[in-house]
Amino acid sequence: MPRVDVDLKLDFKDVLLRPKRSSLKSRLEVDLQRTFTFRNSQQQYHGIPIIAANMDTTGTFEIAQALCKHTLFTAVHKHYSVEDWEAFADRCPECLEHVAVSSGSSQADFEKLCTILKVVPAIKYICLDVANGYSEHFVEFVKTVRGKFPNHTIMAGNVVTGEMVEELILSGADIIKVGIGPGSVCTTRIKTGVGYPQLSAIIECADSAHGLKGHIISDGGCSCPGDVAKAFGAGADFVMLGGMLAGHDQCAGDVIEKNGKKVKLFYGMSSDTAMKKYMGRVAEYRASEGRTVEVPYRGDVENTILDILGGLRSTCTYVGATKLKELSQRTTFIRVTQQSSNMFC
Repeated sequence: MPRVDVDLKLDFKDVLLRPKRSSLKSRLEVDLQRTFTFRNSQQQYHGIPIIAANMDTTGTFEIAQALCKHTLFTAVHKHYSVEDWEAFADRCPECLEHVAVSSGSSQADFEKLCTILKVVPAIKYICLDVANGYSEHFVEFVKTVRGKFPNHTIMAGNVVTGEMVEELILSGADIIKVGIGPGSVCTTRIKTGVGYPQLSAIIECADSAHGLKGHIISDGGCSCPGDVAKAFGAGADFVMLGGMLAGHDQCAGDVIEKNGKKVKLFYGMSSDTAMKKYMGRVAEYRASEGRTVEVPYRGDVENTILDILGGLRSTCTYVGATKLKELSQRTTFIRVTQQSSNMFC
């Protein structure tokens, strides 16, 4: 018989952070750097834990170079060649501390991953990315990659429930990507009816991960700096962004003039656009689970980075967190029916 979980589940739009007394005099006093030691790889991370999503428009080498200047991270998309990686490593060796090489779970993906890590041994992070992290095949694939690369830090997902977070961590993953359907160009919830409100998913998955000394990434659903702050406040160790980083000079794709305005294309990696680009067609047995949109051209990504980091520092001052590490400890969410005034929207 079908079962209905009647417990309330919340999204970013359903809450605001409650302000609290603060001793901070300025946003300048806020430290956004985090240091983590990962459960399985035993590697140490230090930086600002915001990640550019491994979509082929945002997970680019150019984005990685721009984000690296601020110690932000990039999950580089899986469609770069081995030669592309070699050239990037020669051009920007300092960036290799802040990038992950991405892979799907096919044999061809695995072989390419092995080749890239052999050619560029300075890469420390692997991002294993599939739409459905609940498959037994994916769990076995995580075990295989852990066996092959015992000292690399493995990101794996996507899932939205605590029990699967635990299984992936115990299978060898260090950081679990959390999110099914919240992305701005994801249509999984429309096409399949499957998903989980992102704020509740973060809270529940973080609790499971942290109990095993693992970590999570909130992947999807952020549309403004306030959402990034809410994700960290809910317990996310890292926050992954796609749409918020789209449309910039460092993103892949040409600037298009349309009706007197400049735009760039942004699309989900399960969209018609992506599947036709990399596989030639949409297979008959599956449906597209992503949309293609025209994003206003936004120039250099530097301004967007500063806006996100400025918003996050401001959040910390409102709740009295001197460090990003303290934000979740200082967070109380208030349920709301309206985020902001739309008088001039």
